[in-house]
Amino acid sequence: MQSNSRPTSKIIDLTQTLCAEIPSWDGDCGFNLSVSVDYTDCVAPDLFRVQSISTRAGMGTHIDAPAHCISGAKTVDDLVIENLITSCVTIHLDQFADENYVVMPEIVHKFERENGQIEPSSFVIFYTGWSKYWNNPIEYRNGLRFPSLHEQTAQLLLERHITGLGTDTLSADSKGNSFPVHRVILGAGKYLVENIANADALPATGAQIFVLPMKIRDGTEAPARIVALV
Repeated sequence: MQSNSRPTSKIIDLTQTLCAEIPSWDGDCGFNLSVSVDYTDCVAPDLFRVQSISTRAGMGTHIDAPAHCISGAKTVDDLVIENLITSCVTIHLDQFADENYVVMPEIVHKFERENGQIEPSSFVIFYTGWSKYWNNPIEYRNGLRFPSLHEQTAQLLLERHITGLGTDTLSADSKGNSFPVHRVILGAGKYLVENIANADALPATGAQIFVLPMKIRDGTEAPARIVALV
């Protein structure tokens, strides 16, 4: 007798929680949540707490649209939803990535020898293990020294026709290298996601990812809620 049961998917939240203490590129507080109306200001039974948010757009787990560094390119609200909900590839590097580690093209070639070539329209995450420092902003920022990508690796991924690139660090580019990965990926009309959480729970292939940024008109960056189905 044939079973009618269906395989269930595990939902993985890849989003860091926003609060005033989180790490930032500049090292200062870039996010603030304040209360403008509190329960004690109201008359029962109509009790409300009303809050305001003040933040730079590129805080926490967030997306960089092409316009972040390419004049006249697509902004967050221009991104096609079909490119934000797609298959996910995760390259696990946490066993050997340190603050000086640079992901070279051979890492991608090695991954493909073991898992098959990265399929077109994939979103590729490099899990370096750096996210373990998230709750210690000084260590996470580390003077802007953390695992990063080489420009040639970004070029190789464009040859695979990816939709976007993600990392569990502040940036795909670390301090002092003039942001070549940003220029390559965003210059090709793709997007970047930074400060990804819980990527250790993702398989190399087979996951589906939902990259859902705030839809901000003319936004070059935006906080995003990112989840994966495995």
